[in-house]
Amino acid sequence: MNNAPPILVTGAHRSGTTWVGKMLAADADTAYISEPLNVLHRPGVFRAPVKYWYTFINHENAPEYLSAFRDLLNFQYHPWLEIKSIRSGKDFLRMGRDFHTFFIGSMHGQRALLKDPFAVFSAVWFAQTLNCEIVFTIRHPAAFASSLKLLNWHFDFRDLLNQPMLMRDHLEADRADMGSIQADDMIGQSALLWRMIYRSVHSTISLFPRFNIVRHEDLSLDPVTGYKSLYESLGLTFTEKVEDIILNSSSSENPRERSQKRVHSVKLDSRANLANWKKRLTSEEIARIRKMTESVSHLFYSDNEW
Repeated sequence: MNNAPPILVTGAHRSGTTWVGKMLAADADTAYISEPLNVLHRPGVFRAPVKYWYTFINHENAPEYLSAFRDLLNFQYHPWLEIKSIRSGKDFLRMGRDFHTFFIGSMHGQRALLKDPFAVFSAVWFAQTLNCEIVFTIRHPAAFASSLKLLNWHFDFRDLLNQPMLMRDHLEADRADMGSIQADDMIGQSALLWRMIYRSVHSTISLFPRFNIVRHEDLSLDPVTGYKSLYESLGLTFTEKVEDIILNSSSSENPRERSQKRVHSVKLDSRANLANWKKRLTSEEIARIRKMTESVSHLFYSDNEW
């Protein structure tokens, strides 16, 4: 058994959680598990139902999720639940992938590494109840908005508004803003969501300074140094093979833009990708994002980074 604590990589979706999670999982002693709190998660991996995007978990509703998370962290796969949910060949292939991850994780005593942006509001519960080490990822608010614009990914704030404990503990001050955002206003949705998430992250880091926070931009500019520091903080082993994987993922020979058909690919020219938002967004959109997020964005980004 691996006695090292599990790792949770979280932050807003499209903030680099997949890249960070997979680069940390380059350590052979880790087992990468993706998004148990995704409402479309595989039941073989996580047997509890998830109703809302960005589900909030605390001590009050923990009984709904705790047993399922303990199964997951002990690599207990649930093949019968998965078989009953299979609807396509792709589902069947995912089952094979997930079963292999859990089997190897169990047999080799690997350290569970959860990549889940939708756990960001619940990070304290993951740390205190499941003993997870926390890594928050953050990405420039305009880059976040431009990524959602590129993919045409809207966000329905009813997923947040319909969670009374989340509203009470984190988001009550934003109720009116959430109610006023139009369904087709992707820029407004992105800016508001970024502001709410990273205000919560900042307050959490203030209370729990041992939690890690990494900026997507810093990792993109110097991935080897950034990841080596993160490996050291988490007690992971940074080898030549790990370095090669990181360099391969961020090489200048990789595409400068991520294909819309491969939205979760981690192979990208990391430096070139940094400025893509300035080409995707209009000056008016950038100004609006800055105005909507400036109460929080100044905590993480300087004027020069706009």
